[in-house]
Amino acid sequence: MFQPDFAKGGGLLPAIAQDAATGEVLMLAYVNEEAWRETLRSGFATYYSRSRGKLWKKGESSGNLQRIVEVLVDCDGDTILYKVEQLGQVACHTGRISCFYRRVNPDGSIVETQNVLIDPAQIYQGKKHE
Repeated sequence: MFQPDFAKGGGLLPAIAQDAATGEVLMLAYVNEEAWRETLRSGFATYYSRSRGKLWKKGESSGNLQRIVEVLVDCDGDTILYKVEQLGQVACHTGRISCFYRRVNPDGSIVETQNVLIDPAQIYQGKKHE
C-alpha cells in the first residue's frame, strides 16, 4: 500500500483540507502515519494535534466532520490533500467556513473575508477546540 514520505517531515506531514464541491481551502493540519491509516480506514479526516500530542478526528467534538471524497499526494510524497465533504457548517474553530478568512493587503493590513457563522462557545460548549 502507498505511504507518503513521513521521514521528510520528521514524522508529520501537512494535510490540506479542501471542500470537494466548491474547491475552497478549509484548513491545514498535520498527519502522522497513524492519522493517515485511520483516515483511510474510517473515511473521515483524522489529524495529529501538535499542541495536544495526539490524534484528533476532525469534528469529533464539534460535529463538523470531514468525510473524505478523494486523497491526493504531491509529487514529492510529502504533502497531502484531502478533498472533503464538510459535514456541518464550519471547518474553523472560530466558527467560520474556512480557517483562511484573513486577507493580507499589499500595505500589510488585514481584512476578514468571512463572517462568524456559529459562535465557537456553542460549537464546543466548554470543550477545547479542534
